[in-house]
Amino acid sequence: MTDATYWLEHAWLGTRVEPGVVVAAADGRITAVRTGVPTPPPGAEALRGLTLPGLANAHSHAFHRALRGTVQVGSGTFWTWREVMYAVADRLTPDSYHALARAVYAEMALAGITCVGEFHYAHHAPGGTRYADPNAMGEALIAAAAEAGIRITLLDTCYLSAGFGEPPGAHQLRFSDGSAEAWAERCSVLKERDHARIGAAIHSVRAVPADQMATVARWAEERRAPLHVHLSEQTAENEACRAAHGRTPTRLLADHGVLGPRTTGVHSTHLTDEDIALLGGSRTGTCMCPTTERDLADGIGPAVALQRAGSPLSLGSDSHAVVDLFEEARAMELNERLRTRTRGHWTAAALLSAASTDGHAALGWQEAGRLETGALADLTTIALDSVRTAGPPPRLGAETAVFAASAADVRHTVVGGRHVVRDGVHSLVPDVPSALADAVATLRG
Repeated sequence: MTDATYWLEHAWLGTRVEPGVVVAAADGRITAVRTGVPTPPPGAEALRGLTLPGLANAHSHAFHRALRGTVQVGSGTFWTWREVMYAVADRLTPDSYHALARAVYAEMALAGITCVGEFHYAHHAPGGTRYADPNAMGEALIAAAAEAGIRITLLDTCYLSAGFGEPPGAHQLRFSDGSAEAWAERCSVLKERDHARIGAAIHSVRAVPADQMATVARWAEERRAPLHVHLSEQTAENEACRAAHGRTPTRLLADHGVLGPRTTGVHSTHLTDEDIALLGGSRTGTCMCPTTERDLADGIGPAVALQRAGSPLSLGSDSHAVVDLFEEARAMELNERLRTRTRGHWTAAALLSAASTDGHAALGWQEAGRLETGALADLTTIALDSVRTAGPPPRLGAETAVFAASAADVRHTVVGGRHVVRDGVHSLVPDVPSALADAVATLRG
């Protein structure tokens, strides 16, 4: 943690853009915010452009980054893509996963992401053999985040079956602990650190038998930890769930005590009206991942209806077809425009909240995502003079960020008061493209 003072040329303070803002940080938190400071005071580092609270990527599978650009040939569905993904997962080791995740998290820092929710299920060696340290893979991810300079919530995932009543397949053996009790015993050993928190995940209703879901939910409840679950991403899952249990995945989760304000359903693409009411009424969050959902041809989820029902929205890059939270925020609005043929479903402020404040809350970092005294000193600055962002007045900075900017416009990223990305260069991983290329090449053999 670093003591520092930053002068923000323009700052988004949740409801408005203010010019000339000084933010002081000590021990990783903001200790003072002063507005109306037209020039940098002595000793302050100037962040020119528009500074936002650090962004939260609420849903990540780091190893999927190795698939980028290699799964776009020919046709197919989510299920054919999944077979390619399994082949990559089979090659992971603690060392190769650490190298890849370090590079992926550095790419996130370059995109202004200061916290990631890693939905982690590649726990064991291929075939299911445990490593000497049963949490070697999770520890590799925690270390990778530290070395890339960002925060992580490790969402340790329970994954026990290939489908309803089916044992794990050959590719899935390394994901499984055998039972939810064994899963809980293993992940209870994981320790939180300054940059890392531990949460839980139910991979999906098809991957955790209904009678074992309560064990995972109870583990998270006892620790007041976030609990995430892939929910109704595919119509085939919904149909199989109805055949096995006579109800939708959402109703099945509700009946086994999984829903609630610390739970987040990821994707939630194919829902009934009753499902939406259950999620909203229980204050269960929703994480939309639009760039992955369109890449895999999943469909467009009912984000507007979910939010109106009471479900807070967050955003994730999931498979990392793109690592760009501005694009995720923009895509959520633009998808809805395509579906409804009307504009303006969310304000830019609401979309920025999903990308920061609400995303952090979904990951158990309620003290992040705001530029105010007492909050974590996590800042993201975008250029207002690039070919994408030049032109609009600074007072429309939120609109510029969401509807014009991209990850390439991120100029500075500060985490806990420490300057991790300065002028577009990562201070801890100086050559991120090479780190990505080397890690992917090693993984793909």
